[in-house]
Amino acid sequence: MAKLIDARGLSCPAPVLLVKDTLEKESLQELTVLVDDEACRENVTRFLGSQNFEVLDTGQGNHIQLEARRTSTANAVETKATAQQTNENPDGSQKILILVASDRLGSGDDTLGEKLMINYLKTVKEMGNDLWQLVFVNSGVKLTTESSAVLQVLQEYERAGVIILACGTCLEHFGLTSAKMVGETTNMLDIVTATQLADKVINIG
Repeated sequence: MAKLIDARGLSCPAPVLLVKDTLEKESLQELTVLVDDEACRENVTRFLGSQNFEVLDTGQGNHIQLEARRTSTANAVETKATAQQTNENPDGSQKILILVASDRLGSGDDTLGEKLMINYLKTVKEMGNDLWQLVFVNSGVKLTTESSAVLQVLQEYERAGVIILACGTCLEHFGLTSAKMVGETTNMLDIVTATQLADKVINIG
């Protein structure tokens, strides 16, 4: 019988942490996880995938039900972000993480701030291989959506190998979960891990 983990009512990253703690304490082959929103669904599904589970979404009523079964594959399935977080850059370059905490740069004039942020994100490509991750939090997640003036730029970065993460709690807060068009939805556990592994963290916003 599958282990039931009821994470309803919990905000990210609590559902992921609850699943993580359960798997560390128990050797489980099957489990069922209940969550409330899309951000939690993405984060829990991605985490379980990294722990070698196949996940099926069997939504029931007003909540999301995730049925997970451990696969027979020896090695856990890694997301792009997970794989690159644990590996050194092969060319010896730095791993610079940019934490984008707003959709505008600086304070004073909002219109100017929006233009400055667009110019900044178009210019960070000059870091070359040192640019490792772009992590968007708070209103910064708006820059990863379909209406973003830098969406095409960010998609080009992602194709070039830059990891792009958008805070799931932030997307939910602004009602933008379904509007995200680039990067992976993430949680605070992933963000903390990424900032710990980075050689340098740059905060802008």
